Amino acid sequence: MATITSASVPTQAQRPALAGPFAEFRAFWRQFVARAFNPYRPELHYMRGPGPAWRAKHLARSN
Repeated sequence: MATITSASVPTQAQRPALAGPFAEFRAFWRQFVARAFNPYRPELHYMRGPGPAWRAKHLARSN
């Protein structure tokens, strides 16, 4: 099951102290990879409108 999460970039005051000179670089790439390769793609599952069963049911009523 996929979940949708929203994360904002923390400000300098909110950001925890990270050890190491490349900590911010690592954090950026970790977040980038997590978002870029997220398997949830809602655009692949959107509804395209009424199908043939809906049309058959509603056209029968209108006649």
